[in-house]
Amino acid sequence: MTDLGAPLAEGDVRLDPLVEAHRDALRNACGEDRDIWSLYPVSWGKAHFDAAFDALLARPASHPFAIIQDGMLTGMTAFLGHQPERQTVEIGNSYVVPAARGSGLNDRVKRLLLDRAFAFGIRRVEFRVDMRNARSLAALAKLGAQREGVLRAERVTWTGHVRDAALFSILAGEWGR
Repeated sequence: MTDLGAPLAEGDVRLDPLVEAHRDALRNACGEDRDIWSLYPVSWGKAHFDAAFDALLARPASHPFAIIQDGMLTGMTAFLGHQPERQTVEIGNSYVVPAARGSGLNDRVKRLLLDRAFAFGIRRVEFRVDMRNARSLAALAKLGAQREGVLRAERVTWTGHVRDAALFSILAGEWGR
């Protein structure tokens, strides 16, 4: 099996490893929705973008991707905290531009990532979602992820909000496209 962070593609959607060359296009994509960042642990808004981008690229045991649809950068996502000895990884740091929401793009991206993770030998994929993010909570339930509970006061976000996060998972034996 190739590297967990190798490019992925299906039809008109590609997940390319996030690199410096994506910086400006991702900055523009993230700028399309200034209000969403209050739900994220880290702001990707204009004033915070470069620091967030640099931190994601430097994050150990992670594999961030640019989401490309029809040749246009439309968002980002990542494998986070890959722990080979535990055969686990988290999928997170996901964002798609407002025009692509509700189009099925997020579902397609998550399925590509899940297929890769389980083919790679991961046995458990986790998701952590701010309890205020109703859209993401619904998307994970639709995908078939199991809600395991709530991590109370899981972290302090960039706004100072002490967030509660829903913990979801999908196990290798449960995954069936």
